[in-house]
Amino acid sequence: MRKQSHEFLGRILSIPSPSGFEAEAQHAFLDYVRPFADEVKTDVHGNAIGVLNPAGYPRVMLAGHVDQVGLMIGYISDSGFLYFDQIGGLDPMLLPGHRVVIHTSAGPRKGVIGRKPIHLMESEDRNKIPKTREMWIDIGADSRKGAEKLVSVGDPITFDVAVCELAGGNMISAGFDDKAGVFVVAEALRLLAGRKIQAGVYAVATVQEEVGLRGARTSCFGIDPQVGIAVDVTFASDQPEVDKKAVGDVRLGRGPVIEKGPNFNPVLVERLIAAAKRKKIPHQIGAAPRPPGTDANAIQISRAGVAAALVSVPNRYMHTVVEMVRVSDMEHSARLIAETVAGLDKSVDFDPIRTFKKKP
Repeated sequence: MRKQSHEFLGRILSIPSPSGFEAEAQHAFLDYVRPFADEVKTDVHGNAIGVLNPAGYPRVMLAGHVDQVGLMIGYISDSGFLYFDQIGGLDPMLLPGHRVVIHTSAGPRKGVIGRKPIHLMESEDRNKIPKTREMWIDIGADSRKGAEKLVSVGDPITFDVAVCELAGGNMISAGFDDKAGVFVVAEALRLLAGRKIQAGVYAVATVQEEVGLRGARTSCFGIDPQVGIAVDVTFASDQPEVDKKAVGDVRLGRGPVIEKGPNFNPVLVERLIAAAKRKKIPHQIGAAPRPPGTDANAIQISRAGVAAALVSVPNRYMHTVVEMVRVSDMEHSARLIAETVAGLDKSVDFDPIRTFKKKP
């Protein structure tokens, strides 16, 4: 991977950005795309946008959501323990014992998630899934007053884990869902910057996907694109205990997944597949018989409708403390999108009725 690209990936992964608290990560995105974008801008919702060829047609929106799942302080007990709820969805079984960072107005404050020790549980409780309210965060305070000097109700919380490179070109980090997508749309914009393109390209780091696709809704309405390609992660099934009959055969290292289904414009899907074959970009095909919970869902039904597609990066251990992706899958995703967008101009008709002629 190009050195500057690798540095950006490490930086964006290292910046905490739970839904609703994405501003610092957005600065990193804008800093990276500014040198090769024709303009950069933001909006009142917190979306960050890099633009190439703004007068071009069709307008193409590339969306990767910068927010990640996390926690938030909801109550501080008289003994100084912090009780929390989830931002987005996490498996509560995986939370106890993890170190966390509380993001306060005075700076980060570390703590650990506690739960009653297994030795002190009744036998029937040992195998139960713990409820969030049965756990707490310990920051070392011994009273509510002492804790309130350090943290406040409403402070967001992320996990205290470092970005790490493993064997086989794999990386682990918190927040690959969907910092992987943010990296891909930024890289696709960079790859297009040196080419003569007809399309106007809007690479968007969207906010609040994990709590309702909210940033994609507002940014897409503002951009009013004809084409929208969302980039997110999808379940890798090349791990134990994952049923391929349920989620398909998706593997790390075999390239991005081009999704098919009612959420996706068939003309755009065909152009993605054709670009992958033409440029010999490794890729996989995914089936989405129902609109999935990604930014593509919101993009497709914005205004009078958008020709939408979803390019997915295979991900192990989604919505856990640490997720895994392969670097090459992100690089191939960026190439795939850049090659597809480079082939778009005003002559492309995304209306499937006009494009796919009636069979005799």
